[in-house]
Amino acid sequence: MASLRPIVLLIMSLLFTCSTALAAPEGDASVKKRLDARAMKYEVYEDGDFKLTFSYKQDNRSQLVFVSGTTESVGAFDIREIFAPALKLGDYPLSGTKARELLESSGEYKLGSWEVRDEVLYYVIKLPDTIDAEELESALEIAAEAADDMELELSGKDDL
Repeated sequence: MASLRPIVLLIMSLLFTCSTALAAPEGDASVKKRLDARAMKYEVYEDGDFKLTFSYKQDNRSQLVFVSGTTESVGAFDIREIFAPALKLGDYPLSGTKARELLESSGEYKLGSWEVRDEVLYYVIKLPDTIDAEELESALEIAAEAADDMELELSGKDDL
């Protein structure tokens, strides 16, 4: 029995190490490096996505924005998504007229568009993952502003 003790301790140690690693995700190192280069504060979710909060002190508002922790390949591009929630559709359903306005306004934006995912309206920007730190920060600011403006217009609140 004494010979099993080192094996049991090794297994317990490995399980602890694995659970600790899963509990504290690091996130994509290239995104972390770009956000750190701009001194941006963020959290890393379990799925590896980066969560940032933009504050608009003058308006007493804030806005969540996320950077996807993974990329998707499209043709020769590795695409990184930046997305900002604007509205929980379960709380504020969109009329057909408003949905059409959102689709039409997406055609006017030079960067990003409106998407619905899991009953949430998001402003989403999809860019090649070759963007630098300054470009990433700019895209985050664009997404935050668009989503916060739409949240205010549609709900009058600051939930996201």
